[in-house]
Amino acid sequence: MARSIHVRRPATLASLAAELGVSRTTVSNAYNRPDQLSPELRRRVLETARRLGYPGPDPVARSLRTRKAGAVGLLLTENLSYAFRDPAALGFLEGLALACEGAGQGLHLVPVNPEREDVAAVHRAGVDGFVVYSVPDDDPHLAAVLSRPVPTVVADQPQIDGVDRVGIDDQSAITVLARHLINLGHRRIGVVCMRLARDRHDDFAAVERQQNAHFHVQRTRLGGLAAAFQSVGVDWANVPVVERFDHSSAMGASAAAQLLEADSQITALICTSDILALGALTEARRRGLRVPQDITVTGFDGIAEAERVGLTTVRQPVLEKGKAAGRLLLSPSERTRPRSITLETEFMPGATAAPPKTAEERWFGP
Repeated sequence: MARSIHVRRPATLASLAAELGVSRTTVSNAYNRPDQLSPELRRRVLETARRLGYPGPDPVARSLRTRKAGAVGLLLTENLSYAFRDPAALGFLEGLALACEGAGQGLHLVPVNPEREDVAAVHRAGVDGFVVYSVPDDDPHLAAVLSRPVPTVVADQPQIDGVDRVGIDDQSAITVLARHLINLGHRRIGVVCMRLARDRHDDFAAVERQQNAHFHVQRTRLGGLAAAFQSVGVDWANVPVVERFDHSSAMGASAAAQLLEADSQITALICTSDILALGALTEARRRGLRVPQDITVTGFDGIAEAERVGLTTVRQPVLEKGKAAGRLLLSPSERTRPRSITLETEFMPGATAAPPKTAEERWFGP
């Protein structure tokens, strides 16, 4: 005859309270409001809970009672690994995490595939508010966030009426870089940019596509470059701009190759991110081009690797941007009107930009 197996039922808040001879509120306070108990009583509650196998209050039940999840959601329209692979995104994530730590809040990543429109992850995220990190203005996941009755802060893009935002002045920053190249004498340039829309377009981007880009940071940077070079007589319609959907150094290298194959007389490659610029540097050197003697390469962001190689770039405070986004979201102040924080950038001259070689130097040079 088979023996019955006795399975010990896990302790509950009620059974733990009965064991200790205290109220259920006292047990709950030991976990959620420890300042309400004496150190000795709290120690006795926790030790008895461990002995009886009580796991603590159910966080789901607690959130249903309080209608608070105790966490901030970060909407990232990239695959999850991107947050830990891209240095600028990682710096932002660290800053946001620091703000959450200071407020006693958790951080819930809500990554979504940029080529899918499944918004379920947004709707089921148990968070008290969202930070939206750099998404296009027509993104369905953004629309899903804005449909929820929780506060939202946008970092970088898009700019939305009535929504708090933290970012930089992209046009001013890129104009400083463009003026530096113009003063060096560059007129024959090529541009490598990040994706301009949700559709995959790894090719030359026509002026119309640039001007209608749904990623307004890229649209603004390209517009700033166009205005600066047009002011010295460069016809922007003749400037080749190559777009890459995936943000990686390999894509920067392939875009640089596409530009140089289309026009070997380009004197400067302007990249809208450091990651793309690092790839462009690799491709230039693979072709035997000296940087900056034979070709100038510039980036944007100011990541550590760019600084290490002396890239001419614009540094933006990504860590502070994450902190600022977190502070905006978690600020207890009344939100009577949308708030906006614009952080300062710094142009880094670096060592990858120099005057272009003259036609004679190109003819007689090595």
